Amino acid sequence: MRRLQKHVAAWPWRRVGVLAGVSVVLALMLVVYLFGVSDHFFGRLFSAFLVLFWLLAVTFLAVVPFVTWATGHWFGPGWAEASTPAPRPRRAAAGALATRSNSSPASSRRPETR
Repeated sequence: MRRLQKHVAAWPWRRVGVLAGVSVVLALMLVVYLFGVSDHFFGRLFSAFLVLFWLLAVTFLAVVPFVTWATGHWFGPGWAEASTPAPRPRRAAAGALATRSNSSPASSRRPETR
């Protein structure tokens, strides 16, 4: 998480703001060119944007955290953590490698013919 915070902090926020502002102005100019200002188009566009914005905000700021909390508290921690991968077993210590025999694996599988 700290790497993401450092990465986001390093962004050129002034440039991002300028690009976002220019994009909004160009989009509004295109809407005015295509539809004009008649029939209260901007009022309907603004209200539709607000409804969409609030639906997204409620979804990601309230519904998703609630579902995450509910799966952990109602169905148990195993249900919420089922998607996390199990940790890998650790490799054997270096001392265990020294106790191995030096015979080839093929000789151990070979049947005795005596």
